[in-house]
Formats: sequence, structure tokens, C-alpha cells
Amino acid sequence: MRAILLAAGRGSRLGELTEEEPKCRTMLLGKRLLDRQLEALRAAGIREIAIVRGYRAERIRVEGVAYYDNAQWADTNMVASLCCAASWLEQEPCVVSYTDIVYSPAAIELLARGAAEADIVIPYSTQWRALWEARFHDPLTDAETFRLTADGGVAEIGGVPAALEEVEGQFMGLLRLTPGGWRTIRTFLDGCSPAEQARMDVTSLLAGLLGQGVAITALPYDGVWLEVDRASDLQLYEQRYQGVL
Repeated sequence: MRAILLAAGRGSRLGELTEEEPKCRTMLLGKRLLDRQLEALRAAGIREIAIVRGYRAERIRVEGVAYYDNAQWADTNMVASLCCAASWLEQEPCVVSYTDIVYSPAAIELLARGAAEADIVIPYSTQWRALWEARFHDPLTDAETFRLTADGGVAEIGGVPAALEEVEGQFMGLLRLTPGGWRTIRTFLDGCSPAEQARMDVTSLLAGLLGQGVAITALPYDGVWLEVDRASDLQLYEQRYQGVL
């Protein structure tokens, strides 16, 4: 299995931290976010890795990985970056990862072994609420709806929740796609306008697929998972995870 890391965006909410560096090179407890992801992937047995670059692409140099560049990174979102790696997605199953998150090898191992027959699989954090309560005065100001079907599939994702009951977990910025899953996504995108494709993020993509009846398998994950969106997140994690990460 291969892995594709989406590292095209700048991450403007981090302010001066991304003036000279892409967001994935932000330091957290002595390591860059990108290095943490590479370590987790390799510890889980994944050796073939590609990185989709964009903002300050020249700053992302990693030995032994392939590169795809999203030249329109400033005017597009994550789905456009994902499309840059279509040649890999067409060939064999791939783990796709955001690069502003922290996770353990267990998350990748879960994706690699869980629901092996499914075309589109995502893990979701069952421990999201404690993290969101530490990051936000009101978790509902940032959390997105996430509901499950009776058989463990995704029923709803990416909406604005009115109550915590509408949030049964949180999408982690990780997914696994088979070539068949990528063909399904490509067909869906072909039905969208170029402008819709350009601004689409992965959560919106998943919600759109659900709207057309596409099955998305969900796997519960209760291990370490962090999202870095702003400088206050880094400050919180530096305090709470010293000696843990």
C-alpha cells in the first residue's frame, strides 16, 4: 500500500509561522509535523510515499519520496491537490493524509487492515470531544456533524451541528482509497463544475459522495490524534503532550 500526503496549502491561520515555511513544516515538540507523519507511516510498514506540494514547494525535501506539485495551490483546495496524484490512485490502494495532523502508527495500521474490501474508508476519532473542549470554549463552534449508519458506515459528515448528539466522532484527515474508490470519486468530480472542483475540500467531497448514495466505511479510532489549525493549538499541545509525543 502507498501513501499520499497533501501538503500544498499555506495554513494562513498560523500567521508568521507559515510566512517562510509550508504548514507541514511547522514544529511541534521538536519535530516537524511532516516528519511525524512520515514516521507514523513508515512505522506502519508503508514505504512508498508521495507528497503533493504547493506553497513554498522548494522547502519540502524528503529523501526517498515521490512528488506531485499543485501549481494552482493558491486558488484551489485539497481535492485539487488529491487529483494531482491521480496516477498513484489509479494503480493500487492508497492511504491519503492531511499534513496538519498528528497520529500514531496505529491509525495507519487500522486503515490498512480494516474493511479491506471497501473502496472508501475513513477512521474517525472517538475521543474528539475532550480535544475540542480544550481547544474551544464551545466545541460546537468548530466541530462538524458526523453520524453513523447501523452497519458502521458514514451517514452524515461535514455539516454544522446544532447539538453534540449530531457529532458521533470527527473525521481525522485520513482515508484509504482503492482504485475503484478513486474511479467513483473521479466520476463524481466530472459532474461538478471546474469552480466547484477547485474549492472543494475532502469533507465536502465525502458529503457529496454520500448524497449520491456512495458507501463510505468508518472505523473507530481512540488513539492519539491532534489537529493543528492555529498557533493556540501548538501552545496547548506543547503543554499537554510534553513527554508523550
